[in-house]
Amino acid sequence: MLVQTMKRRPFGPSGVSVAVIGEGTWNMEGDDRASAIVSIRTALDLGATHIDTAEMYGQGQVERLVGEAIAGRRAEAFLVSKVLPTNASRHGTVAACERSLKRLGTDYLDCYLLHWPGSHPLEETIRAFTELEQAGKIRSFGVSNFDESELRKAVRIAGKGRIAQNQVLYHLGERRIEHEVIPYCEEEGIAVVAYSPFGSGDFPSERDDGGRALSAIATAHGVTSYQVALAFLTRQKHVFAIPKAATPAHVEDNVRAADLVLTDSDLAAIEKAFPRGPRRRGVPML
Repeated sequence: MLVQTMKRRPFGPSGVSVAVIGEGTWNMEGDDRASAIVSIRTALDLGATHIDTAEMYGQGQVERLVGEAIAGRRAEAFLVSKVLPTNASRHGTVAACERSLKRLGTDYLDCYLLHWPGSHPLEETIRAFTELEQAGKIRSFGVSNFDESELRKAVRIAGKGRIAQNQVLYHLGERRIEHEVIPYCEEEGIAVVAYSPFGSGDFPSERDDGGRALSAIATAHGVTSYQVALAFLTRQKHVFAIPKAATPAHVEDNVRAADLVLTDSDLAAIEKAFPRGPRRRGVPML
């Protein structure tokens, strides 16, 4: 197995040190369960200890899977889960968190997120997050799929230095968040966590110019195109990525990206092949 000391960086206003590359679990209920559990344990072994899940994933099945994978190793993980917007009233958030903790087999989360903006007043959700934090059931809280204006509202309600992260869709073909979301998060010290960093099945093919550009850079460094993509997306000091890996080999491939340093010419080639495009309102979601 690869011997790796995973690169870590300060995460959010608290400055807690978190692995740059972590392990996402969206859709993991459809993977081979035994392999998925070994993959999460491999991520822990290799320092990719940022483990992300949600009550929505497999209607709780994935949280149970994660709980089994980290049993006996809970202290090694930076564990994140999310509350569905439909459950995100004040009392509903607390109850949802309790259910997630039970499925995960733990008594606390390192970070708890609102999965996307919903109809319940954000003030209620954040009040519940604060209560959960005071009770020791979560160590921090944040949001997911929030655009810049929604983030401003969350910061206004919670107070500066309280929102730990904004988890958003970010991959080479979808760089919209670089216009407003990433700069605002940097200004406020909010961690940006990229989900589906390989485009959720839409990774650039070598049949097109972008894929060939990635391949050329990968060949020059002796790495894979996927590693080049992860290195590019996490090039800024407050950005993290949580690619899903359902096999140990895939975990190792992702982890190697943390040590890849792209040159200025590499960055320019990627910028040319995958322009961030025009500024648009809102954030993309899957």
